[in-house]
Amino acid sequence: MCTGKCARFVGLSLISLSLVCIVANALLLVPNGKTTWTNFDQLSLHVKLLAGFIGGGLMILCPGISAVRAGGKGCCGAGCCGNRCRMLRSIFSSAFGLLGALYCLSVSGAGLRIGPICLMDDKWDYHFKETSGAYLLNRTQWSLCEEPPNIVSWNVTLFSLLVAASCLELLLCGVQVVNASIGVFCGDCRQKQGAPH
Repeated sequence: MCTGKCARFVGLSLISLSLVCIVANALLLVPNGKTTWTNFDQLSLHVKLLAGFIGGGLMILCPGISAVRAGGKGCCGAGCCGNRCRMLRSIFSSAFGLLGALYCLSVSGAGLRIGPICLMDDKWDYHFKETSGAYLLNRTQWSLCEEPPNIVSWNVTLFSLLVAASCLELLLCGVQVVNASIGVFCGDCRQKQGAPH
C-alpha cells in the first residue's frame, strides 16, 4: 500500500475514533442520559478531566486531519517535493496524537478502576475505590448505588469505549509515524505510478 493511501486510511480512522471519544465523553457528563445528575459535585474527577474530549478527541482530530492531508497530492502536485512536507508535518502531529491517546487511556482506565461517584447509604463518594476494579466483575454490587440510577453500567460502558478507542488511536498514530517517516524518506509511490515510462 502506498504511504499516501495508508495515510488517508489512518487519518479517516483517527477522525472517526476522535468523534466517538467526544460523544462518549459528552455522554459521561450526563449520567444515565438525564440532566438531573449534572451537578458538578456529583461527577467523578475522571469525567471532569474530559479525557475523551481533549485527549481522545481534539488531540486526535489534529493528526487525523494532518494524515488525510498528507495522503493528498501535496503542495506541488505529483512532482517537486512529492508531498514530503505534509508527511513530515504528519509525523509531528501523530506524535502529538500519541500523547492525547495516552492521556485518554490513562484517565479512562483509572476511571474504570475507581468507579463512579454515587449515592450509597446517604453519602456521595467513590464507593468502589477500595475494590481496585473488582466491582467490574461483580454486577450485584452495581445496584448498591442508589443515585444516579444505573450509573455504574453507564460509566463502565462509556469508559470501556474510551479505553478501546484510545488503544486503537495509539496504534494508528504509531502506524502513521512509521508510515509518514517512510513517506518523507522514500516519497509516495503514487507519483511513480502516474509518471510516463
